[in-house]
Formats: sequence, structure tokens, C-alpha cells
Amino acid sequence: MDLKKLAAALIPDGDLVPPEEYENIYPERDRAPKAEVTRLAPSPTGFIHLGNLYSALADERSAHTTGGTFYLRIEDTDEKRKVDGAVESVIRSLKYFGIDFDEGAEIDSLQNKYGPYYQRQRAKIYRSFVKRLIEQGLAYPCFCTEDELNAVREEQTANKKTTGYYGEYAKCRNLSEDAIYANLKAGKPFVIRLKSQGSIENKFIFRDAIKGEVTVTENDQDVVILKSDGIPTYHFAHAIDDHFMRTTLVIRGEEWLSSLPVHLELHKVLGFKPPRYAHTSSLMKMDGETKRKLSKRKDPELSLDYYRKAGYFPKAVIKYLMTLLNSDFEEWSLKNPEADFRDFKFRIEKMSRSGALFDLDKLNDVSKTEISKLSAEECYEFLKGWVDEFGTDKDKSHFADKDYIIKVLSLVMGVGGKKRRKDIERAEQGVKMLDYFFDDTFAPEYNFRFDKATVNTVLENFEKSYDPADDNSTWFAKVKQIAPLVGFASEMSEYKANPEKFKGSVSDVAEILRIAITGMANSPDLCTIMAILGKERSLARLNAAKR
Repeated sequence: MDLKKLAAALIPDGDLVPPEEYENIYPERDRAPKAEVTRLAPSPTGFIHLGNLYSALADERSAHTTGGTFYLRIEDTDEKRKVDGAVESVIRSLKYFGIDFDEGAEIDSLQNKYGPYYQRQRAKIYRSFVKRLIEQGLAYPCFCTEDELNAVREEQTANKKTTGYYGEYAKCRNLSEDAIYANLKAGKPFVIRLKSQGSIENKFIFRDAIKGEVTVTENDQDVVILKSDGIPTYHFAHAIDDHFMRTTLVIRGEEWLSSLPVHLELHKVLGFKPPRYAHTSSLMKMDGETKRKLSKRKDPELSLDYYRKAGYFPKAVIKYLMTLLNSDFEEWSLKNPEADFRDFKFRIEKMSRSGALFDLDKLNDVSKTEISKLSAEECYEFLKGWVDEFGTDKDKSHFADKDYIIKVLSLVMGVGGKKRRKDIERAEQGVKMLDYFFDDTFAPEYNFRFDKATVNTVLENFEKSYDPADDNSTWFAKVKQIAPLVGFASEMSEYKANPEKFKGSVSDVAEILRIAITGMANSPDLCTIMAILGKERSLARLNAAKR
């Protein structure tokens, strides 16, 4: 059979660049010997989840810890799955969590020398290599219909055989020249398949960068490498792209381990040295007493939108994921609490070989700690970012007054004080926590523990004596003066010595005032809260709380 003639008939493009010339078009990168080139290569479906962020962080850290390059490639060979705006959504979502690309699709970078970064725009590169494989007798046309392939699959299943297109089931593998040209003349649609050189009788040891030594069975499947629309399959495209984008390390989920034999054979027939592969373990969670994979259907926390809408501090999510990526990160972080997580020496070899257990409660703890470290200005910017995207109209109007919010946050978060507040884990909570500082969201329930007369006496007398110019000690002295008027002890020592002599203590007087002003029995320093609210609003609240 004249294979060159056949290749020209199957791939009639007259403007293809010879395969070997791509080595000059995409030369080796100028990088240090141990610098890694990694990539995130999602399909443009618009859905990006926690597992994607987990892998992206491993990619980004592997590249940047070694002084390498991290790029974005879009694997859009399946046109049916494409969603408009999906690429921008990926970039935006990852950027929110501080994951930035050095080059790639929709990235404005001087380093963009290895594109296009969309696979459909690289069709001629793939077709050049498919044509060469046909000329070498390593690929062939397949005219089997979907119904014929289904029938073969049913036969294999019935006979308990491995399903797929191989051996005796590869009906088009040995078509005669006359049969091929007759099919082409009849206009039958076709795909191009790899003529596999492997055998399932042969096994070999492959060293995975995470899992270590893995036993691999050779591929014997004649997989499709070029679809009937002239666009390659993922398997074929990724081998060519990783080679010519000079990828050194491919980090991907362990579900791709089953495809490893195909990918290794593709690199071999193409004459490429494969990159290192690192297969990550799935993110797991406890479901009662059992451990299972995080599920799109069952677990809302798998979606990155969950963390954005709830207002998790982005750095907290990243720092928590770092504890899952490298087991020694948590110890390092405790020893270096003020250090940037990027200072940690990330190592791909330290990633878990079994499922990483994701614990939302632990993430909440990390988020509380990280938020507690923010200055009032930083906290304002974080909360305002959430408010701008997810807040109510009232929230947005509140945050328009930056100076006022900064004053409130300085008090509420304990900025500058000895004890920083550490119970805010999300922006949603933080914004809600400020509601009582605004009249349009102040909705007290007035759960006083004392009778009407006692409450009114406290409120009326404090209202008469209140002066916004009072410092804390003067303010509290006036609270003490009210205590005896309602049968309360003005000194805590007095009350503790003889509790039966009093209806309550000075702290109970303060609680009545606190509930009237904030609607809560516990709050930050009440004197400062009233100073922030101002005299008119403070007195109005005291008056409104009378029973």
C-alpha cells in the first residue's frame, strides 16, 4: 500500500508544516535544570471546583518554587462542552484565590511564545503529525459507525472480554487499499486511529512523581487520535502540546492513571520524551463513619462558588489546601506564623499517595486565624469586595462610608488591642456582625432579664447622665451610680461577697444598656460603640428600648 498516497488522501491539507520543523518553532525553554514547567489545562465548561484549585495550586507551587513557568492551556477539542465565558471564569476564579499564570490563554504576557493556547487553534499542528503517522504505517482510517462500535462492545461484554477497539475487534485495522478508497469514494465519514504496537501481556514499572513506582500494562487499544471533524482527541493533542509547550511536569487526578499506557505509547510513536507525570489523590470527606470522595451532587463545598459566596478569606483557603498538599506545611506555618506561605519549600514528592481528607471545620479555623490578622483597612477591603459582589443594597450603602466602617472594624475586630477577635470565619458573617451599627439594619429583640421598672429606671437615669465626651472610666462610674437605684451592687466584690443582698450587680446594669444599644447581651466596648454611633443615635436607642 502506498502510505504517502493514503496520507495525502486522508489529510489533504496542502499547507501543513513538516512535523520536524515544530522543534524550531517551539524551542526548548531557557530555564534552570530543575525549574518545572507546569500547566493547568481545563475544558471550557465553566465549572471549576475545589479539585481544580487543589491541582492548580500544586502546579503553581511546583513551577514557582523551582523558578519555572506555570501556563494555562484550554483543551477545547470537544466543541459540545464549550460554554461562553468559561475561560475568563477560570482565570477570574483562580485569581480570586491568588493563583496567577505566567502565560497562556487570555493571559497578557511577553512569555506567550508557545501558543496558540487553545487546542482548536492548533489543528494544523496535530494534522501534520497524524499525516506523518499514517505515512509511517502507525495510524489508519476507521469507517466503523456508532452502531457497529456498540455491537462490538455488546459482544465483548457478553463474552466477558475487555471492551475497546483492539486485536480481532479492530475491524478497520487491516482494510485493503481498495476497501479504503471505496469507502472514501462513497463519502463515508471516518476517524483516524493509532495502530497500537503494545500488548497487554507486557508490563513495566513507571515512576510516578507522587505515587512512586506504578506497574503499567502496555496499551493495545487502537484509540482514536483524529475525530471525523478533523479535530484531535484529548489524548493525542495533549501529547503534542505538552511536548511543544515544553511541559516538564503534568499534575493530574488519579482517574487519569488508566490512560497512562495510551499517553506513554503516543509519546513513543511521536518520538517525544514524555514529561514527568504526577497523579494526585482524590479529595475526600468523612460521611458519618466512612470516608468518600467529594461529590458535585452531594457536596456544595466542592464548588469554588461556595467559598466566594460565603466569603471565605482567599488566603485561608489556599493555606488550608497547602496543609493537604504537603503534610509538613502545617508545622512550618505554626513555626512561621507571619511568613508568606510562598516561602515554604513545596515538594511534589510530599503529596499524599492516598486520599487527602478535606475538613470544612479545619478550614473555618484557618480562616478565623487569617481574618484576625488583618488590619482594619485590609478587613474593610476584604469585606467590601464581598459586599460589592454578593451584599444587599443596604450592605453596599453601609460600605460606601469607608471612614465609618474603619472605625467600626477597629473596635469590633480588636485592632490595636491586646486580644484580636478570632470568631469570624467568613465575610458573610463579618458583614452581618456590623448590622447594629446602622439604623436600617438594627433589629433588636430586647431580651432583658429584668422587669420593666428595673429596665426603665436604668435607661432613664443613664440617658440623663450620658455625655459623649466621657472617657471609659467616667462612663463606667456613671453606670455604677445607677446600680443602687435598682437594688444592684455597684461593686462586683460587694456582689460576690453577699449575692443574696442584691437583685444583681453593676455588670447587669451594663448588660441592660448593652442590649438597648446593640440588641445583644455581649458586644465590644459599649462606651466606644456609643461614641461611634454618636449622642443622638445612642439616646434614641436608649429611649426606644424602654418598656
